Amino acid sequence: MSHFNIGDTVETIDDVIKGVVESINGTNITMLSDDGFPLIFAAHELVLIADDIRVSNYEIAQIKKEKEIPKRRKATVIKAKERTAPKMEVDLHINQLMKNPKSIGKFEMLNLQLDTAKRQLDFAISKRIQKVVFIHGVGEGVLKEELGYLFGKYDNVKFYDADYQKYGLGATEVYIMQNF
Repeated sequence: MSHFNIGDTVETIDDVIKGVVESINGTNITMLSDDGFPLIFAAHELVLIADDIRVSNYEIAQIKKEKEIPKRRKATVIKAKERTAPKMEVDLHINQLMKNPKSIGKFEMLNLQLDTAKRQLDFAISKRIQKVVFIHGVGEGVLKEELGYLFGKYDNVKFYDADYQKYGLGATEVYIMQNF
């Protein structure tokens, strides 16, 4: 005995066909499809659609299809401005600045490093380079502290620790605000 009555709204289980029960002949049910065609199905091929349920097989099929598609990992989007902005790196390690660092004292070394940083920052500003990474190393933190004091003198400059994964704690990134 089928659990359907004439006038019930039904939908096929394996297809996206919906309609109203027109007649019942044992386990065979004639459904008048939404397109107006009388179609005969076995009772086990149909499902009763209650008036308050609004989910169709089509919607279920869409959801299944969506779930089958492997989700692509979202790539980190770099803004066009950031992509095209040349990044300048300035290595302030003393052995990068002079051939024989043992020939001068710590005070002269620090002044050479700070003069180099100021000269390179002024160059970046003049060439409209927006980002400069100053590699100072970790050490005792004296050079980092002095660089912070130097960068603080500029109105159009923001500075912060550079990318930790790339530089560790030994670099400061300077962002130069451009006035166009």
